[in-house]
Amino acid sequence: MRISKMGMKNIKLSNLDEMYPAQDILIQTNQVRQYGSGVYAYDNIPLRVQDNIEKIIKKHCDKIDCIEVQMPVLQQEEIWRRSGRYEGYVENGVMMTSNTDKGNYCLAPTAEEAITIFIENRVTSHKQLPVAFYQIGEKFRNEIRNRGYLLRGKEFLMFDLYTFDKDEKSMIEAYNKVKETYFRIFKDLGIEIVAVAADNGDIGGKNSEEIMALSRIGEDTILYNSETKQGLNIEVLEKEDAKEHLKEIYGIDSIESFHKEKALELGHIFALGTKYSQTMNINYIDNENNSKPFYMGCYGIGVSRVLGLVYENNIIEENGKVVGYSLPISVTPYYIYIISSDKNKERAEELYTILNNKNIDVIIDDVKGSIGEKIRNAKILGIPYVAILGNNTPEDSIEVEKTKNGDKKIFDLDTFIESLENMKNTKCELI
Repeated sequence: MRISKMGMKNIKLSNLDEMYPAQDILIQTNQVRQYGSGVYAYDNIPLRVQDNIEKIIKKHCDKIDCIEVQMPVLQQEEIWRRSGRYEGYVENGVMMTSNTDKGNYCLAPTAEEAITIFIENRVTSHKQLPVAFYQIGEKFRNEIRNRGYLLRGKEFLMFDLYTFDKDEKSMIEAYNKVKETYFRIFKDLGIEIVAVAADNGDIGGKNSEEIMALSRIGEDTILYNSETKQGLNIEVLEKEDAKEHLKEIYGIDSIESFHKEKALELGHIFALGTKYSQTMNINYIDNENNSKPFYMGCYGIGVSRVLGLVYENNIIEENGKVVGYSLPISVTPYYIYIISSDKNKERAEELYTILNNKNIDVIIDDVKGSIGEKIRNAKILGIPYVAILGNNTPEDSIEVEKTKNGDKKIFDLDTFIESLENMKNTKCELI
């Protein structure tokens, strides 16, 4: 990609949000455009980062035999009445609705009802179980507090997975398998997570855990045991049978070794039981030819939230000021950012063509500006490595700088290309 085609301008960052500096950079540089409270458009760079987050999620879900599907975003009022959740979601103002002469509709805040109807007459026998379906798509919630930019939008991208089993034991096995998969997903994303015992809220079901990251920008305060890596939402302590609940469901005997930490919720997992299948009368036939309700689990990840945290976790500071970020190799939209002096423009263009032909994601800075200004642009866009062809770069060589810490290395052309291909394939560092 060419910088000249992006419409990007040299903008001096100023008065960055102290709490969310990385996302404020996205706003100030028009990489993310705010249309209203909680409503955003993405430019090419953050969109590609989000796409790469999605690819990691899909890769791990596909490995445990989950099937990707797509539910409607626009849903009839009737399916929510069928589960008994319509009035509650409308009364608390979360769900956005539209009344028309062709019927009443809502913009989906979640998809338990839609997915339960989806398997009706599709999965009918115990011989077909277990099954799991997932999607990544837009969700809509009329959030009252829209602080944190991408962390709490009215429109947001969400991964949601639904499992269907024949009994409670199988449901819990599926729950644990998905939970383990979450840890693998977030490891690839470079985010350390904690599974936090939580209240089920409006979703319902037997037990649930919030998937959280300990973070300076966390909106929640949790109790955390640094030895066992267990977390606990304070809300759970408000339950009448809190002590028994923690022991039975999460194996927590005492909270004396837990301490308070700030954390940011990135997802939530639920063992739902038969709440939806029973209410909506959607069943399967067991091995004795009896009609039985499915045992379900539902699992979500706020992809937009993960995107926001990836940026906030990878900021670059110089002289005590935030100047940009250096994105992880696993999600970076482009691996290398080519910069040249006027003298070496032709060499830069040749390198750009070679890398494109090798299918290596690359940006060339082809607008007027000094080497220093162009390195600053690379940091604002979050590209992890800069290839510099300056006046002092040795002939037939390429100087590579790591934007995260300024480390540098000189490569010859063949070694540079070979190293980039290896980085693309293995997600290892170039320097």
